[in-house]
Amino acid sequence: MKIMTESIHFTADQKLLHLIERKLQKLERLYERIIDIKVVLKLENHQTIKDKIVEILIHVPGGNLFARESSRNFETAIELALASLKKQTMRFKGKIQSN
Repeated sequence: MKIMTESIHFTADQKLLHLIERKLQKLERLYERIIDIKVVLKLENHQTIKDKIVEILIHVPGGNLFARESSRNFETAIELALASLKKQTMRFKGKIQSN
């Protein structure tokens, strides 16, 4: 499984990149056929309050899984997106096994 991370309008530090990789490795335990994962980190400015946006796209055989979350910090946004992706992964895995 390959994980690609892209940060837009800033440079992500190694601690954040390591956190993302460690968290996303857990998805492989749920569904081992994940091809690759693309993570996009963005900063969005809403009247001087900067929201952090995380978009995660997972490529699997037969489809894609996607989650987009925003929060005051990247760690929370990553956790929210990961929770959504875990549900989507289990649903997708169930559909594949039922066919």
